[in-house]
Amino acid sequence: MNLYSLGELFLLAVLAVQCARLFWALVTPVGPLGDWRLAQPGVGGSPVAILRGSDPFFRVSGATVSTSTVTSLQLTLFGTRIDDAGGTSAAIIAGPDGIQNSVGVGEEIVPGVRLKSVAFDHVTIDRSGKVEELYIDQSVAAAPAVAAPAPGNAPLGASGNAGPGIAASQIRSDVQFTPRIDGGRVTGLVVRAQGSGAAFRAIGLKDGDVVTAAGGRAITAPADLDRVLTGVTPGGSLSITVERGAETLPITVTIRGQ
Repeated sequence: MNLYSLGELFLLAVLAVQCARLFWALVTPVGPLGDWRLAQPGVGGSPVAILRGSDPFFRVSGATVSTSTVTSLQLTLFGTRIDDAGGTSAAIIAGPDGIQNSVGVGEEIVPGVRLKSVAFDHVTIDRSGKVEELYIDQSVAAAPAVAAPAPGNAPLGASGNAGPGIAASQIRSDVQFTPRIDGGRVTGLVVRAQGSGAAFRAIGLKDGDVVTAAGGRAITAPADLDRVLTGVTPGGSLSITVERGAETLPITVTIRGQ
């Protein structure tokens, strides 16, 4: 027997051992390692504690809901305009004097207070480094602000203007309202004169003006202004905010009976 025959016999022996090990692995059942037990389903803590610690409307896992600080400043929020895509979100805010102003994100509301962000029903302000919230008051109907009108835009019913006011039906007949769509949402109503145009001129509007708020609420649907007009009692006032180019004009209209 030569060296090559011994090598073949050795390889055959190794192959036989591996085949035996494979056969044993296939026929031997696998058992648990150590003292293995099936885990019982369940959650930590009592059900009451779990319900108290969860918020179905805040679905960020593991997030902590922080309480916001409502500002004590004498500011009134009348409406918001959200345009995250264009970066031109703004809010209509009145200061202690009651004058409504359109303020963009990053702009100063009053000295030392800037508009930080805009949401649907509130805004976040930066008060000298302190973050506070200002909400739209929805408990009562917004009172018309005592605004300083631009030249030629004095409130109807004031001396030297249109007498006792104007009927809501005349506004509907003399002013054409076309929705302005921005990012798939209505952000105002573009106005043009129609019919006799008497009410259009008396209010002080110009073709292409955009009504962005009425009665202290932002215009978000074509019927918003009509609903506000319907709710104004004869002799009452309607406050509207108009965009004219880069200007924002607050206008107050006195509504008389039909």
